[in-house]
Amino acid sequence: MKNLSFLSKAVLVTLLFTGFACNYSPGKKGSETQSAVKDSGEIWIQLFNGKDLDDWEIKFKGYELGNNYKNTFRVEDGLLRVRYDDWDSFDNVFGHIFYKKEFSHYRLRAEYRFLDQRAPGCPDWAVRNNGLMLHGQKAETMELDQDFPVSIEAQLLGGNGTDERPTMNVCTPGTNIVMDGELIERHCTSSDSKTYHGDQWVSVEVEVHGGDVIRHFVEGVEVMHYEKPQLDPREPYYEKLLPADGNKILTKGTISLQAEGNATDFRKIELMVLDE
Repeated sequence: MKNLSFLSKAVLVTLLFTGFACNYSPGKKGSETQSAVKDSGEIWIQLFNGKDLDDWEIKFKGYELGNNYKNTFRVEDGLLRVRYDDWDSFDNVFGHIFYKKEFSHYRLRAEYRFLDQRAPGCPDWAVRNNGLMLHGQKAETMELDQDFPVSIEAQLLGGNGTDERPTMNVCTPGTNIVMDGELIERHCTSSDSKTYHGDQWVSVEVEVHGGDVIRHFVEGVEVMHYEKPQLDPREPYYEKLLPADGNKILTKGTISLQAEGNATDFRKIELMVLDE
């Protein structure tokens, strides 16, 4: 058919325009760095519900499980807050708040900010310092005077206004990791993140694949990765936490947040389970 009627032409133009509109996504650029898994069709579990801490367990050094020492962890204005307004002295009373379940393969997202408030006597290294503790031991297995859960820490750091302080570093309380085929036994390794000064909100993500690779992201950009998270034989809790089969590789564990002396807000803590 050589010629189309006016009506046929109109229908054709409409169909072409509709097809273009359906496939056009404004604001997305192919050059943007995104997480290793696409976002379409994802199911996220809200670990923090914005209302209460019913799904969490609290452990402070020197105190029994369940003692929210000096009301440090609290929910206000829909935020999970770490506060020190009731503290007279820090005295290295480190605290952690544990989610009630263990996870193995997952993506964990959080949005946090640091505030210019800390406990009296807070050590300098703990200023604007918190962490996402991954593959951790269960809260009830911690010793009464234990500082930190044996875990892999995705360390959150805020800038001090002067120095470079990248965030989403990795620290290893009671553990080791492997990077580029080398066993890393030092406590902390810095990421490639920029420094975030002030009280701004920062969005971070961890992608965890059991006992294999773990990736850290800041604002959607990968800043470091490592593999083979494992118990450290040099640490005092090694024998206690080593499973019966003798495999020291950590393939699952708890997720917890820290109270290390500096005020911190969290407004999102969510998790998506990945296929193993």
